[in-house]
Formats: sequence, structure tokens, C-alpha cells
Amino acid sequence: MPDGYVCYDPPRGAAAVGPLPALAQGWVTFGSFSNPAKITPEVVALWAAIMRRVPRSRLVLKYRGLDDGGTRQRYTAMFAGQGIDGGRLDLRGASPFGEMLAEYGQVDVALDPFPFSGSATTCEALWMGVPVVSCPVETFASRHSLSHLSNVGFTETIARDRLEYVELAVGLAEDLPRLAAIRARLREQMAASPLCDGPRFARNLLALLRGPWRHWAVGEGADKTPSPPG
Repeated sequence: MPDGYVCYDPPRGAAAVGPLPALAQGWVTFGSFSNPAKITPEVVALWAAIMRRVPRSRLVLKYRGLDDGGTRQRYTAMFAGQGIDGGRLDLRGASPFGEMLAEYGQVDVALDPFPFSGSATTCEALWMGVPVVSCPVETFASRHSLSHLSNVGFTETIARDRLEYVELAVGLAEDLPRLAAIRARLREQMAASPLCDGPRFARNLLALLRGPWRHWAVGEGADKTPSPPG
């Protein structure tokens, strides 16, 4: 596909993009609404490194099961092992879709897990005005967010390696005017991008499907019709 491998249909009735939470709260809130299976010890170590660089910052993790006592204890212990007090973590379970989207109103910067990045999760964060910091590598599973961010035309949060991933996240947290400006424009930018252009996606897909069909019709179907048995 010339743009991306999916087209995103923005959710109808999603809450409006609100002001940057950090401006009112006085601290930056990072967030990830990804499947906890993607949040490995390596991911925790890198996220903790970001939080150590950003004083008073908090991290919201949201997904079904994260409100389970044992799961909460496991992740709290993992972050504690990296020097992050449990009081800076906010672990939330599942909620209705509209409520989940509205909770991005409490998140300043979304952190993409690796090496299995977000896909729908990334689109949802962007639609709610929250920039997503991602670190793709060579695998398809790591490049979902890369595709979506590129199609939106918002590539400034795509890291080349884990060191840059930390620097990009910290840089956003240290520049609230820039972060607020990104939040204010991101939904409109996304809506006008190829990622949300359904007719364009359909035309491109049909064009690609016609190629194999024409090849078959000319090379196989017309000239090589199999003879009947016997």
C-alpha cells in the first residue's frame, strides 16, 4: 500500500481534546493503554529511566486486568526495582470505550511499548491529542506506530534507538508550550491525513488488487484455460 496497511475510522462521539493536563496539574503524566503483555521488564526499565529524568512525573497504565491486586503488585515491584515509587503509578482496569478515550484527557505523552508497538492504541491516543513516542526496529510488530505516525505526518516522536526514545519523551515533558501546541493541532492534522482517508485507502487497495487480476486474466485465464478431463 502506498500509505499504510490500515485506515482508521475516528470514533464518533469521542470527547473533545482538552487542554494539556500538565498545565493545570504541575506535573507531566505519561501513559500507556497497551496490553500488559507488551510491557516487559525491558520496557519498564526504559520508562523508569524517563520518569527519573522528569521530576514528579506520573505514569498511567490502563488495560483490563491491571486493577487486579496481583497484577498491580507485580508492576509496582518492577518499577520499584528501577527506583520509581508506587505512588507515581496509576494502574487502571478496563472501562467502556468512550470513558477510556476520555481518560486520555489526563495523559500528556503516550509511551509506545517495544518491540511490539501499539496499533489501534496509537491511533486512539493521537485522536485524543496525545503524542506517541515510539521506537521501531526491523520487525513488522514493532512498526505499527511508525506507519501511523508517518501517515499522519507526525514523525518527530519516532526514535532511532532506545537512547533517543528517552530523549524524545523527556524533551516533550520539558517543553510544555510545544506539547500544548501539538495537542491542540493533532486531531485536525490526523483527520486530514491519509490515515483517516477511507476513499483514498479503498482506491489504493482496489488498484493493487486489479494488478494480480489482470495478470491472471491475460496470462492464465485467457490463454491457459485447462482442457476438460478425459
